[in-house]
This record gives sequence, C-alpha cells and structure tokens, in this order.
Amino acid sequence: MNIFEIPKMADRLAGHERVYDEFLRVPAMSAGLYHLAAEAIDPQQPHTEDELYYVIAGRGRFRCGEEDRDVRPGHLIFVPARAEHRFHSITEDLTLLVVFAPAESGGNAASREA
Repeated sequence: MNIFEIPKMADRLAGHERVYDEFLRVPAMSAGLYHLAAEAIDPQQPHTEDELYYVIAGRGRFRCGEEDRDVRPGHLIFVPARAEHRFHSITEDLTLLVVFAPAESGGNAASREA
C-alpha cells in the first residue's frame, strides 16, 4: 500500500521548471501531478491511454475535441485515448491530479519540463 500526500507533492512541484511529476506506475495505470502556471501554454499532445484529470487548484479552460469548458477545483475531467485536448486561458495556476489507464506509454514522465 502507498499513501500519497497530494498537498505536499503539489508544493514541491510548484515553482519548478518541471510541470509533471509521476508518482505512481503499475501496468494498469500511472498517476502524477501536472502544474501549469497562469497564462502558460499547455504543450501536451494526445495520449494513447484514457486519462482522468482532477482539478486540485486553479482556474482556466479545457478543450477536448470541439468542446470547451471552464475548469476549477473539484472538477473531474475524462479524456478518451487519442483525443485532442489541452488546458488554455489559465487565469490561476492549475494543479491537476492525472491518472492514465493503462500506464502512460513512453516510460517515466517525471522529467517533463516546460
């Protein structure tokens, strides 16, 4: 069993060049924290895995395919594999819990930088 303290992990990630920190990887899923500063450009490309985002902190907008919505703390967003998606119009630093199923391909993503 592992227990993760998300607030401490988010504090560690904020203010660093690295925008994603993977903290869990098993074959069936991987999880990490994703941090985008206000006005940042979200560089991600579609993934080959289904994905969940849970908005821990911040505000902005999220576009998936043709749909575009406001996001704020407490929102849970499901993105199917291969869907074009990104955060934009970020007005308050976003901190997101990200879960991929199965585990994100491409190895450990902990070194991603802005």
